[in-house]
Amino acid sequence: MAINNRYEFMFYIQCVNGNPNGDPDMGNSPRIDPQDMHGFITDVAIKRRIRNYIQTAYCDEDGMDIIMQQSTNINKFIAEAKSLADVELGAKDKESLYKARRKACEKFYDVRTFGGVLSTGPNAGQVRGPVQLTFAKSVDPILPMDISITRVSKAEDVKNAETYEDYEKAELSAPEDSLRTMGRKQFIPYGLYEARGFVSANLAAETGFDENDLKALFEAILNMYEHDRSASKGEMSVISPLIIFRHVGTDSDEKQRIRQSKLGCAPAHKLFELVNIAKRPEVEYARNYTDYELAVNVSGLPKGVEIGFMTNPYDSAVWGRRPDGCDWLTCK
Repeated sequence: MAINNRYEFMFYIQCVNGNPNGDPDMGNSPRIDPQDMHGFITDVAIKRRIRNYIQTAYCDEDGMDIIMQQSTNINKFIAEAKSLADVELGAKDKESLYKARRKACEKFYDVRTFGGVLSTGPNAGQVRGPVQLTFAKSVDPILPMDISITRVSKAEDVKNAETYEDYEKAELSAPEDSLRTMGRKQFIPYGLYEARGFVSANLAAETGFDENDLKALFEAILNMYEHDRSASKGEMSVISPLIIFRHVGTDSDEKQRIRQSKLGCAPAHKLFELVNIAKRPEVEYARNYTDYELAVNVSGLPKGVEIGFMTNPYDSAVWGRRPDGCDWLTCK
């Protein structure tokens, strides 16, 4: 069964001496807001890492395939969904599109979660996903840096060289300095980024997004950088806890309470306002998440909303109190 509760959630991404999300239109420099110099990580960059984790951790489980894979054509997966739904490839009537769309939701985790435009190629319509993410934005301004690096070897074509021996002969006759090149590296010394997410129970009913899918989502968020290391990214981590708001309703009538839990009991922005993060007074330049203090006003929660904290990706959330081991978090 699809989830019956609306959720909002927040998490923090730490980047140390790396490029958290380069902008190809700006020479791959870290993305920034030019007005206040705060950094960004795009929602699609975060979704990419969630998909990568799901593909790694759940590759052998039914219904956990990923449609948006790297270096692939999604039309082949749309065609697969239509075939599994026993629908003709060229069929575009409403019933055929619904069957194909439903099969795509059953088979592909990211379609069931984030939705997708499946109207290309064989055409399986469009899916609105229940889970949406914001751009992650740095808590403080970042300092983009561009440094020179030396590459001790080079890669280029040599005229009339085809074999190993041809290249070696050209190499031995060339000055040593000509076999080295210079390069550039873009990074930031430090940045702590806040990301926010939303889960719609109403849209989950359309895609079949259930409690197991939600658990897999939170697991993927907490683990996504642990399996996505690269030299350009430096040291990136999702810093626990994951902060989760769950709408449960207030009405004594069960039917009405379920309706409230799906629609929500408070605006999302009011819930996010309960969370405050700031540098500790004695810190001038942050270089670790412990240089910040994260404070949550638990007592200010609106009626019908619960707050949970998730620290271990494989355990359930701790509801209503600060979890053990999160010393940088205070609950008021």
